[in-house]
Amino acid sequence: MRTTKPITISLPTNILRETERIAKEEVRTRTDVIREALNQYVASRRWQRLRQWGAQTAKRLELKTEEDLQNLLDRVRAQVGKNRA
Repeated sequence: MRTTKPITISLPTNILRETERIAKEEVRTRTDVIREALNQYVASRRWQRLRQWGAQTAKRLELKTEEDLQNLLDRVRAQVGKNRA
């Protein structure tokens, strides 16, 4: 079963030329170069969303420093320990 799906994209000429140059330099296909670029973009977006979630959560919990976070973790861990006992 095929795990990829072919698509058609349009690229500006300068980007296409640079993609071809990179592919040739790295002895790879254009598809490999574009696939890697998209994978990196998707991973970057995931990290961006995670950082945004973390910032929003820190603001909601009024965490301003790493010490504030550590104190919160210590309180939560202590409560979990009491609940297990």
